[in-house]
Amino acid sequence: MEKIRVLIVDDSALVRQTLSDILSSDPEIEVMGTAADPFAAAKKMEEEAPDVITLDIEMPRMDGLTFLRKIMSQHPMPVVICSTLTESGSETTLRAMEYGAMDIILKPKLGTRQFLEESRIRICDSVKAAGRAKMKRLVPTPPMKVEPKLGADAMLPGPTGKAMFGTTEKVVAVGASTGGTEALRVFLEAMPQDCPGIAIVQHMPEQFTAAFAKRLNGLCRITVKEAEDNDTILRGQALIAPGNKHMLLKRSGARYHVEVKDGPLVKRHRPSVDVLFRSAARYAGKNAVGVIMTGMGDDGAEGLKEMKDAGAYTIAQDEASCVVFGMPQEAIKRGGADKIMSLSIIAPEVVRFCAT
Repeated sequence: MEKIRVLIVDDSALVRQTLSDILSSDPEIEVMGTAADPFAAAKKMEEEAPDVITLDIEMPRMDGLTFLRKIMSQHPMPVVICSTLTESGSETTLRAMEYGAMDIILKPKLGTRQFLEESRIRICDSVKAAGRAKMKRLVPTPPMKVEPKLGADAMLPGPTGKAMFGTTEKVVAVGASTGGTEALRVFLEAMPQDCPGIAIVQHMPEQFTAAFAKRLNGLCRITVKEAEDNDTILRGQALIAPGNKHMLLKRSGARYHVEVKDGPLVKRHRPSVDVLFRSAARYAGKNAVGVIMTGMGDDGAEGLKEMKDAGAYTIAQDEASCVVFGMPQEAIKRGGADKIMSLSIIAPEVVRFCAT
């Protein structure tokens, strides 16, 4: 496979250099250039079109949001936002994702170089996912480079063969990554007000999840909120795992609730879909529905199989409606999906099953 060519657009020379070093260290990525603002980027793009752009939001002469809208209206291509970790910035960044950006890379105000270097795998994965989303119909997705990574055992012991039953209340566990912000919007907007309680892991940095939940809450008939430790899972409500925290489904008597906690990266992510799915298998069993959506990698694949083995009804989003088919594809390969479905019909299917 040809290397994914990346153009880095950021007004900070430090960020440009750090991102360039990080991305160049991956054998599947080539940094074709850097630019200090959108005007310089546009000039480079006239000479050579990149496969992926990493784009800052706050820049001189033209802000990143305006530039993104110009790109998407004139020459659409995968864009990964490189945004500062602020509450107001997170809302702007989510608007950028509504305009077509693929993913978010964190850029804190302090300790930027060290933070970015520590996030090397996440940054490279994000750029490769964006590049492959563009090329997924042209070439098969290559196997991911094997790197040491923890499984859900790091947060919760493996299946015991028994799940807690004794309740008829259904609960829905959903996992998504690249392309998931739009997929979750479609899924949740289709949910009726009395839908079963929903627990969601979307790979997204901290602070962005609160803004994401707030935006969805304004669009959907159901309540959507960022999960807090010990929140009860209620009908007509979706809880989204906060960035940089794991979320587990738990049960006390007939009541489901979530546990939000620190822990190591699982499948290179925190929150991890595998952690949520394993806990759903253990504490909800046949009363659970598992849904795995668009995303790169294999987070959630093992957990969905564990849910199915515990009696849960499991659904994988199909390739045609995925931005990146990696996570659902891995779950399907491992035999974890009862059904493979287009995004547009997953919500009605979940409602139908939970009503039986």
